[in-house]
Amino acid sequence: MITIAIVEDLDEVREGLKHFLSLDTDLKVIGVYKDGIEAVGEIIRTRPDIVIMDINLPGISGIDCVVEVRKLSTEIQFMMFTVYENDEKVFQALQAGASSYILKSNGLPHIIEALKELYVGGSPMSANIARKLVNAFQQRPKVTSADARDVLSSREAEILDLLAQGLLYKEISCQLSISTHTVRQHIHRIYEKLHVQNRTEAINKVYRKEKGV
Repeated sequence: MITIAIVEDLDEVREGLKHFLSLDTDLKVIGVYKDGIEAVGEIIRTRPDIVIMDINLPGISGIDCVVEVRKLSTEIQFMMFTVYENDEKVFQALQAGASSYILKSNGLPHIIEALKELYVGGSPMSANIARKLVNAFQQRPKVTSADARDVLSSREAEILDLLAQGLLYKEISCQLSISTHTVRQHIHRIYEKLHVQNRTEAINKVYRKEKGV
């Protein structure tokens, strides 16, 4: 069972999300908080597997919450769940230590699959957030002296492109007519070949923007 904490200042969103997640037997909500300062202390005490974190909170921001918790624990994973999609907020959250960034506009059904993907080592992003990452890093595909794409098979390169578009594992499996287990195996090999830990690092390495150096 995946343990979840929710940090959200809007009562209707917080309670609605808690109720929705409780309908899935693989998930267990062990804490709900509406204040950033309270959330930090309780998250460190209860150690949930994943924290669903809003950005605009009373006390301290959701991004600052991530920073404070990560100082004491690198095992707790953070999923930003917010209305903010401007570049600054996205990059601040990921630099702070969030591994996932889902927009509230995507709706609740999307978040359950994203939580499960995050738990097994994925880094789910809303499609337009993933596109922002690509746009930020991409002028043309380039990695050091050897193009990273050269170490990937055609299928692995295809899956990486779909990851960059923000697709979840389940969505990739449907599009390519393969099982989610096979998708996970391919992604594991991609990460091994690129020497990265997650989707964001893979996108950074393959699509990073040249900076004139």
